[in-house]
Amino acid sequence: MEITHRQSEIRQELATLAGNDNPTEDETRSMAELDKEYRANETRYRAAIIAEDEERREAGKELETRSETEWADMMSSFEVRQVAAALDHGAQLSGQTAEIVQEMRSHGAYQGIPLPLEALEVRNTVSTGTVEPKQTQGIFDRLFPTSVASRLGVNSVSIPFGTVEYPVATQGAVAGWAATEGGNVPNATAFQTTETTLSPDQTLGAHMRISRKAVKQTGPGLEQAIRRDMAAAIGSELDRAILVGDGADGEPTGLVELASGTGTWAATWPTVRTEIIAFMTANAISDPSAVRMAITPDMWADLDDAIFDDGSGQTEWTRLTSGMGNPILSTQLSADTALLAVSAGGLAPAYLGMWGGVDMIRDPYSDAQSGGLRLTGLLTVDLKVPRASQLRVLSAGS
Repeated sequence: MEITHRQSEIRQELATLAGNDNPTEDETRSMAELDKEYRANETRYRAAIIAEDEERREAGKELETRSETEWADMMSSFEVRQVAAALDHGAQLSGQTAEIVQEMRSHGAYQGIPLPLEALEVRNTVSTGTVEPKQTQGIFDRLFPTSVASRLGVNSVSIPFGTVEYPVATQGAVAGWAATEGGNVPNATAFQTTETTLSPDQTLGAHMRISRKAVKQTGPGLEQAIRRDMAAAIGSELDRAILVGDGADGEPTGLVELASGTGTWAATWPTVRTEIIAFMTANAISDPSAVRMAITPDMWADLDDAIFDDGSGQTEWTRLTSGMGNPILSTQLSADTALLAVSAGGLAPAYLGMWGGVDMIRDPYSDAQSGGLRLTGLLTVDLKVPRASQLRVLSAGS
C-alpha cells in the first residue's frame, strides 16, 4: 500500500511537470529522477506482491489447521483427575478442564460431568514419570488404536445432538445404445435414494470403582489409571459390538449380522478370492487390495499350516497375503468366521455415531463404608451400514 500511494504521488507530479511546455533545467532533472523512482517502485511492487502471495498461502495453511491444533492443545490440558476429585468430594473444576466441561454442557444434556473422548487417550510419559500430554492421532484411532473396526474402515462420526442422515443412491442414470439411426436411447429412470439414519438409540456404560487410596494418590498416577481402565473397557466392548453385536439387550447389530454375502470358510486362498470377485462383480472395487479382511488367530494358523506347493513350501497364507495384503487378526470374531469389508462410492462400510463425550456419573454411597467411589461412564452410540453389499462373511456354518 505504501508503494501504491507513492506511485500515485509520482504520477501526479509527473503530470504537472509534463504539462509545462518550457520546463526548466531543474524541472527536467526532477522529471528524470521521478521517472527513475517510478520504474524502481514498479520492481519493488512486483516483489511485494510475490512475497505477499507466499505469506497468504502460508497463512492459509495455518488457518486450515489452526482450529484442529488449538482443539488438540486444549484437549491435551484436560485433567481426568479433576473430574474424579469433583465427583469424589466436590472439588471445583479449574482451568481448561472447567472450560471444556462448560462448553460440552452447553451443547448436550449430561446427568454428571461430561468427559471428552479425547481425554481417554493414554498420554505419553517421560523417564521421570511426569505426564507429558501429546496429540498424535485422530479421534477414533486415538481412543482405540488397536480397534479392528477402525482398521476395517468403519467411520466414526461425532454428533453433538439430533440425528444424522446419509442418503444412498439406489437408482439413477441408464446408459445404452440407440437400436436404429434416429432411434431413441433407453428410457431414463428416476434418481432414487434410500436414507440411512444415525440416531441416539444405544447407550454403552463403563463402570469403575476407585478406592480411597487411589483417590488420595498423586495426580499423574490416578490420571493414567483412569485413562487406561476406561479406554480399555469402552474400546473392547465397542469393538465387539461393532463386529458381532446381535442387536439384542440394547446393543447394536454388528457387521457380521448385517453383511449381505455369506459363504463357507475353508483355509484356502481360492475361498477368499471368490468373495473378492463378488465385490468386483458388484462394481464395489476394482482392485483386490481395496478389500479389508478380519480373521481369527486360529484361521491364520490353519492358513499357515496348509501347504499349497510341497516343492516351494508355499502356504495358503502366503498366497492370500500376496493376492490381497495382510488380513487383520481379531479375537472378537466367532470361531472360523471371516469378515470382508470395502469402501465404495465414497461410503465407508459402516458408520459409528457418537453423541458428545462420556457422561461421568458418581455413586458415593455403594462403597461409603470403605470410602471408595464408583463412577459410571455413559456413551451414546449408533451403528449403521449404508450398503450391506460392502460387507461379506465367510463362516464354517454357512
